[in-house]
Amino acid sequence: MKLGNFGGLSGALADPETARIVVLPVSYDATVTFKKGTSRGPKAIIAASSELEYYDEETDYEVYRLGIATIPELSSSNPFPQDIIDKVEATALAWLDRKKFIVMIGGEHLLSLGLIKAHAKETKNFSILHLDAHADLRAQYRGTAYSNACVMRRAYKYAPIVSVGIRSLSKEEAEFIQTEHIPTFYAYQVKYNLESTIEQILSYLKEKVYLTIDLDCFDCGQMPSVGTPEPGGLDWYEVLKIIKAV
Repeated sequence: MKLGNFGGLSGALADPETARIVVLPVSYDATVTFKKGTSRGPKAIIAASSELEYYDEETDYEVYRLGIATIPELSSSNPFPQDIIDKVEATALAWLDRKKFIVMIGGEHLLSLGLIKAHAKETKNFSILHLDAHADLRAQYRGTAYSNACVMRRAYKYAPIVSVGIRSLSKEEAEFIQTEHIPTFYAYQVKYNLESTIEQILSYLKEKVYLTIDLDCFDCGQMPSVGTPEPGGLDWYEVLKIIKAV
């Protein structure tokens, strides 16, 4: 399915051949555990993006001049989640081979596994910065190892993880974090000691960083329409400050 172009761009600025950035929309929410509907997220975000100003006052820059191409949306009716993961990986590899910077809009967090696997084949010595309310480190959830609740456990095979904003996890996940020494910064740590926490986050990251953001990392008062909202969370400027530091 072909959506509109991100930012309402047209011509060479939206042409996949010339654009530096590629937006990959993926419509999928089969393993969402509470509220469905995130599969409609890519279409809604791209539609809303046409209302954005092209100039960013914080960076004094117009990113759109690099070109932002929106490629056809991926989806899957296959009941096995591996199908959509494979589709994301194959699509991403094709664009990484052409030296594009890929931004994927989901869907659900499981989709990140396909993109992480693709980057692992193209990039050496990178780490994953994981912004989320949930640890997503379960070995299995509801009978499958391929669930949004397990995605970081699967991703850990391909790159080290630094998790930020966590405020919901099982005892199994907490024990896995301790055993594997996964740097994990809970939401209360970020809220109480932002500056020192950022320094610690940076100390664990490698030179290259894959950034994955589950929108429920944000305070649910700022981002209520997520599949599994949790009390508390980070605010817009705290998340921006972390990303800018990286």
